[in-house]
Amino acid sequence: MNFLRGVMGGQQSSGVQPSGAETIQKLCDRVASSTLLEDRRDAVRALKSLSKKYRLEVGTQAMDHLLNVLQTDRSDSEIIGYALDTLYNIVSNDTEEADENQQVQTDDLGVQFTELFMKQENVTLLLSVLEEFDFHVRWPGVKLLTTLLKQQGPQVQQIVLVCPMGVSRLMDLLDDSREVIRNDGLLLLQQLTKGNAAIQKIVAFENAFERLLDIITEEGSSDGGIVVEDCLILLQNLLKYNNSNQNFFKEGSYIQRMKTWFEVGDDNSGWSAQKVTNLHLMLQLVRVLVSPMNPPGATSSCQKVMYQCGLLQQLCIILMATGVPADILTETINTVSEVIRGSQINQDYFASVNAPSNPPRPAIVVLLMSMVNERQPFVLRCAVLYCFQCFLYKNQKGQAEIVATLLPSTIDATSLSAGQLLCGGLFSTDSLSNWCAAVALAHALLENSTQKEQLLRVQLATSIGNPPVSLLQQCTNILSQGSKVQTRVGLLMLLCTWLSSCPIAVTHFLHNAANVPFLTAQISENLGEEEQLVQGLCALLLGICIYYNDNSLENNTKEKLKQLIEKRLGKEIFIEKLSFINKHECYSKAAQKPQPTFSSPDNMMFDHEFTKLVKELEAVIIKAVYKSSEEDKKEEEVKKSLEQHDNIISHYKNVIREQDTQIEELKQSVSSLQVKNEQFQTTVSQQLAQIQQHKDQYNVLKIQLGKDNQHHNAHNSSAQVNGFQPEEVSRLKEEIEELKKQQDLLKGELSEKNTLIQNLSSQPGSQTDQVTGGSEQVSDLQKDIETLRSQLYVQSSEINRLQTERMELLQKIEANAAAGGDHAPQVKNIELEEKVASLLKEVNSTKEELKAVSEERASLKQELDSVRSTAAILQDEKLKLTQDVSESKKEQDDLLILLADQDQKILSLKNKLKELGEQVEDEDDLESGDAADEDDLDDDDGREDDM
Repeated sequence: MNFLRGVMGGQQSSGVQPSGAETIQKLCDRVASSTLLEDRRDAVRALKSLSKKYRLEVGTQAMDHLLNVLQTDRSDSEIIGYALDTLYNIVSNDTEEADENQQVQTDDLGVQFTELFMKQENVTLLLSVLEEFDFHVRWPGVKLLTTLLKQQGPQVQQIVLVCPMGVSRLMDLLDDSREVIRNDGLLLLQQLTKGNAAIQKIVAFENAFERLLDIITEEGSSDGGIVVEDCLILLQNLLKYNNSNQNFFKEGSYIQRMKTWFEVGDDNSGWSAQKVTNLHLMLQLVRVLVSPMNPPGATSSCQKVMYQCGLLQQLCIILMATGVPADILTETINTVSEVIRGSQINQDYFASVNAPSNPPRPAIVVLLMSMVNERQPFVLRCAVLYCFQCFLYKNQKGQAEIVATLLPSTIDATSLSAGQLLCGGLFSTDSLSNWCAAVALAHALLENSTQKEQLLRVQLATSIGNPPVSLLQQCTNILSQGSKVQTRVGLLMLLCTWLSSCPIAVTHFLHNAANVPFLTAQISENLGEEEQLVQGLCALLLGICIYYNDNSLENNTKEKLKQLIEKRLGKEIFIEKLSFINKHECYSKAAQKPQPTFSSPDNMMFDHEFTKLVKELEAVIIKAVYKSSEEDKKEEEVKKSLEQHDNIISHYKNVIREQDTQIEELKQSVSSLQVKNEQFQTTVSQQLAQIQQHKDQYNVLKIQLGKDNQHHNAHNSSAQVNGFQPEEVSRLKEEIEELKKQQDLLKGELSEKNTLIQNLSSQPGSQTDQVTGGSEQVSDLQKDIETLRSQLYVQSSEINRLQTERMELLQKIEANAAAGGDHAPQVKNIELEEKVASLLKEVNSTKEELKAVSEERASLKQELDSVRSTAAILQDEKLKLTQDVSESKKEQDDLLILLADQDQKILSLKNKLKELGEQVEDEDDLESGDAADEDDLDDDDGREDDM
C-alpha cells in the first residue's frame, strides 16, 4: 500500500494524473521483479484494491503474475490470500449497483477471464491451495473455485476428476470448524455435483450422506436456516437420477433418519418462509427415492423401508393436519402418492387412514371432496387426482372397493362414499370436476375386466318419477348434449377405458341404437381444432366397438360396423381422424410422466395411462378396420384353435400337478423307508452283538465242560450233568426261543416292506417316467433290504445249526457219562471248537462288511446332497462376486493410486519444510492460530478502508 501511495503521490506532485492502466502496469512489474516478499505482498494488495474498479486492466495484465505468485510464494499465506481475492474479483460477475448494460458487459468479462484461467494446471494449482488450513487462503480459494464451476462447470468437473484426491480435498471442507468455510463448501459441492454421475458417486463414497444428515440435524432440521436448504439441495444432486447412490442411501439406513424431519408439532399456525422451503425440499427428496422414473425394484424397496420405519405414517399425519400451508399440503399429497404407488402394503395402509373429523372419514373420501370442489386451488386438485391414481395403480383390491361403493347392494345412504363423490363430480356443472372424476373412475377400471362388468350394474336416479338409467347410458346422454370440450374428452376417455378388453360392455353400448349414429356424425363433421380432439376420441371409441365386438348383436356386428365406416366416412378419413389424438400437443405432454402437470385447467385434456391405452389400440384398430370378412373368419378360427390349445395346455398342467403330487408322496415314502432301513440296521447290529455274546457263553461252557470231564468222577450228583447246571441249560433254551421270535418278527416286517416296494415299483409307466429319481432310490433301498434279509437268514441258519450241534453234544455227553467214557467227548469238543472259531470269524467279517457298507452309503448320500446344494449356492455367489470384484477392483485401483500420490506429496512437502529449516506444525497448532489470523484480517481490512 505504501508503494501504491508512493507511485500515486509522486505522480500527483508532478501535476500529471496517472491512468489506471499505467498504475496496474507498474504494480505488475513490481510483482514480477521485486526480490523482497514485502514489496510483492504490497503490490498484490494494491492490485486487489483496484481489481473491482479496473477489472479489465487487472485481468488482462495481472492474471499471469497472480498465478505465478500462487506457485512461488506458497509459504506466505497473506500474499496467497490477496492473490486469490484478486482472481475472484476478476472472474466473478457479482457487481453492485450496475445497470442492465453494465451487467451484460460484466458477465461477458467474467466468462472471458474464466476461459483464460481454465487450464488444467491452474485448476490443479487452485485445488492444492485449498489444502492450506489458513482462513485467509482457504476461504477465497473456495469462492474462486465456486465461481469457476458456475461459469465453466463441465470443464472444471473433468479436471477435478483426473486430479488425484481432488474430490476428497473438497469434501474436507464439510469438516471445517469455521462455519463460513463449511457453508461456502456446501455451495461449492452443489455446483460440483450438478449433472455428473461420476463425481456424485465419489462424493457419496466419501461419506457425504452421513455428514450432510448430521449437519441438518445440528441446524434444527426443518426449523433450521439456509444451511439446511443447501444440504438438501446437495442431497438432491447426489440422489436424483443416480440409482447407485439411491441404493447406497437405502442400504446405509439413511431413509430411517428422514422420519424425524416430518415430526412437526401440533401448532401449525406459524410457518416461516425458510421452514416452508426446507420442508418442501425434504418432501422432494423423498420423491426422488420413490419416483416412477426409477427402476421398479429400487422404488419398491424404498417404499417398503418407508412403511417399515414409519415415514409413510408421518406423512399421512401431515396430510390430515390442519393449518398446513397450501403448497406444503400439495407437495405432501404428491409425495404420499408416489410412496404408495404400486406398493400393495402401502396402499392398504393408506386405505385405512382416517381424517380427524367427527365422525371419522376415510382420507380418500376427504381428498376426493377437495378434488370435485371447484373452490379449491387447481394444483391441489391435480395432486389429489394423482394421489387417487397412485392408490389404484396395480391395486385390484382398491379398485373393487371403489366400484363397490357405486353398486346398489353396498350404497350407504347415511355416509358419503368415494363412488358418490365421483358420480357427483362426473355430472356437475364444473368441467374440470367432470374431467377429474372421469379420469379417476377410469383408473378404477384399468386392466380389471371384473370391475368393468360390475360397473354395468350401476343405476342412477336422474329425476323424480323417471326410471333409473345406467351409468353407461348417462355418460352417452351427456355426450350427446354437447357440453364443454373438456367434459366430453373426459367422458370419452372413460368410455374407451371401460369398453376396451370387455366385449360385454361393448354389447351394452351398442345396444343403444343412438350411440353409433352419434359417433359417426361426430367423426364426419368438419369442425375447428378444439373439436378435432373429440373427433379423434369418437373414432377411437368406434374402433374399440369393432375390435372387441363379439357379434352378439345382429345389427351391429363387426362387418356391419366396418361397412358403415366405409360408406359414411371412408376408411382413410376414419384413420385420419383417429390420428388427431397423438398429434395433439397435450397428448405428448401427458405421455411423459404419470403425474398430471398442467399449466392451466384449459390444458387438462389427457391422462398418462390413457396415452398408453391409445398406443396399444391404435394399430390393432387400424388393422381391424382394413380386415375383410374372410380374414375375420380366419382370425376367429385361429382364436378357437388357440383356445383349444390353451385347454390342452391347461389339461397337461393339471396332469403335471397331479404327477408332482405323486412324486412328493413317493419321496416321502422313500424317506420313511430310509428311516426304517436305518432302524433295521440298528436291530441287526444288536442281534449280531447278542449272537456274539451267546457264542462267548458257549465257549465258556465248553471250556468248563472239558475241565469237569477231567476232574470229576462219573458218579457225581444227578443234579449236575458234566458241569452244566439244569437252570443254565433252561435259560439258554429260553434265550434261543426269544431269538427265534425276534427273527420271525423281522422276517414279517421285511416281507411287508418288500410288498410296499413292489407296489411302488408297479406304478403306471407315465408316472414312473416322471419319478425316475424316486424309483432309483426305491430300487437301491430294495437291494439293501434284500442284502440285509439274506444276511439275517444266514445268521438264523447258523444259530439253528449251532443249537442242533449243542443238543447233540449234550446228548452224547450224557451218554458218555452213563458209559463212563472220557476220550470221545473231548475229541468232539476239539472239532466243535474249530467250527465255532471259523463261524465266529465269518460272523465278525459279515458284521464289519455290513457296517462298512451302511456307513459308506450314508456318507455318500450326505456328500451328494451337500455337493448339489453347495454347487447351486456357489454358482449364484460366483456370478454376484464376479461383478462385485470387477467393480471393487477398479475402485480400489483408483483409490490406491490417489492414496499413493497423496502420501508421496505429503512426504515430499515435509522433507522440503525440514530442508528449509521450518518446523512442521500439526492441526492443533494451526487451530490455535485462527484467532490471530482473524485479527490480522481485521487489521488488513482497516488499512484498506484507510486507503
